[in-house]
Amino acid sequence: MGEKQPQGVSIEPIERTTRRSWTEWMEFMDRIGAADLDHALIAQKVNEELARMRPPIDNPGWWAQGITVAYEQRSGRRLPGQQPDGTFQMSVSRTSNTDMQEALEKWVAFAAADPEVSKAIATQPKTSGTDKRHTWRSKAVDGSSLMFTSEVRPSGKTALIMQQLKLPSHEANMAAKEFWAGVLDRFVEETG
Repeated sequence: MGEKQPQGVSIEPIERTTRRSWTEWMEFMDRIGAADLDHALIAQKVNEELARMRPPIDNPGWWAQGITVAYEQRSGRRLPGQQPDGTFQMSVSRTSNTDMQEALEKWVAFAAADPEVSKAIATQPKTSGTDKRHTWRSKAVDGSSLMFTSEVRPSGKTALIMQQLKLPSHEANMAAKEFWAGVLDRFVEETG
């Protein structure tokens, strides 16, 4: 019988990068008493374990978070998209051939004109940018936070990422994911 995969986080990249099976990671979690630890302590212990690995792996802190979240999802302590504080966060993305500044400008115009986006936001959006990414932020009508980001990928294409943070439930998270996926699809279709 194969092991049940954790929801949300795929374990194959974890196994490939760490050179350990998921069963071995579950045995490690049992040894450290992860069932009685909070997220931060589990991640700290996983990070310490990753630091001992030879050859070393790149970005062990990032992998420690991923392993911890996979464990929490697998053990039923966390649903996909759920954050340590109990709220939910969703993200949807698409790619575009436009540069990141142009993508943000097009998003600002689209969001201001689109009736569905207008109904979803509660505050005047703010924009900011760095060399790596440009961001549009607003509060949603339910009090959660909205963030649209355009950033360049190594391929040269621009990633268009919509996130909604601090959602109150798994159901709200799933509904937001469906809503914003549709919005991004319309945006890409209308603006190229």
